[in-house]
Amino acid sequence: MTPAGFLTAFAQAISTMALYREGHPARERVIDAAWEGLLRLRESGDGAAFTFIGDEVVWGTQPVRELKAWDWGRRLSEAGMQRLEIDDGVSREEFEGFLEEVLARLAWTAGSAEARQMRSSRIRFGTVGLRSEPSASPQPELPPVEGHEGVVMLQEEIETLQWLHDEVQSSARLHLAEAEAVVRSLSVTMHGESRIILPLLRMRAFDEYTTTHAMNVSVLAMALSEFIGLGPKDVRTFGVAGLLHDIGKVHVPLEILTKAGKLTPEERAIMNMHTVEGARIIISTEEQLDLAAIVAYEHHIMIDGGGYPAMRWQRDVHYGSRIVHVCDVYDALRTRRPYRDAWDAEKVLDYIGEKAGTEFDHDLAHAFTRMMREWEPRMATGSWSEP
Repeated sequence: MTPAGFLTAFAQAISTMALYREGHPARERVIDAAWEGLLRLRESGDGAAFTFIGDEVVWGTQPVRELKAWDWGRRLSEAGMQRLEIDDGVSREEFEGFLEEVLARLAWTAGSAEARQMRSSRIRFGTVGLRSEPSASPQPELPPVEGHEGVVMLQEEIETLQWLHDEVQSSARLHLAEAEAVVRSLSVTMHGESRIILPLLRMRAFDEYTTTHAMNVSVLAMALSEFIGLGPKDVRTFGVAGLLHDIGKVHVPLEILTKAGKLTPEERAIMNMHTVEGARIIISTEEQLDLAAIVAYEHHIMIDGGGYPAMRWQRDVHYGSRIVHVCDVYDALRTRRPYRDAWDAEKVLDYIGEKAGTEFDHDLAHAFTRMMREWEPRMATGSWSEP
């Protein structure tokens, strides 16, 4: 049994269960077929772990090409089941109970993504979230950063991120170790001299925008996470998500990325696909970056459901996506683009405050503006770039 075959039987079972009462022969037949499919999938030895991100279905780390744009993947994701893992020891009774629960969740109104599982079992599902800490060992003290009058040197980090983007573009391979190393270095820089600084970078030319913007969003996402009281593991996780949120732009033609005027509808459609492409790149190459894939997919979705990719059913986006969204907009508006001048900081913060509760998460937007007004005097700009 292929992963596509099992998921097809799984969807057929749920559809049929919605039509027939418990004990009906037709209902029992489709449940048996799905159960048999699961048993045969287990025999392959590769397990039953699936991720649903938009129109993409991933089995382990491999995209399920036969189910491209599979409607059920989107439905499961928007019902709060972005991740599904079925252990080898699950029984047929547990599996049937799980199918009943899926049917119930799909019948609930919008917002059911935050609901908890009705029963414990060896079938785990839910929204993609942070991985638990392996231990409660104390965090090492960060070393001070040497610099002159708040200036920090980030040339090596810039070159590493440019290399990472080049690797994705040329070989579709994403290197997790290098991404984590850049985030670690940014975190050390932020904590230089036992205080928080924001080493935001300015670019010399527009073709540096993608790299510079990615590092700035990573820094801002870590700073905001720390400001609202999240722990070191969460801070670094959101830092990696911020660093990779626009990785899908490696597949957007340069003439569209650098166009000085307004994009045509066709060009806008290509640009907007960077969220889907980013999620696909991340989830297909690094299983450990499932949260970063969700953030890449969702970071342009507004709190009121606007933005893109469009959602068929209203649902809450991941908390990490909400953090990265406000940081993304701040840095984008503060940067001069071919089609507009940069906004000054106060204008951007006023805009974020005005859009709290509609475009941005209300609490995160206000936390972000408080943070920036408190920390902006302590920002540093990397000496490798000139305004």
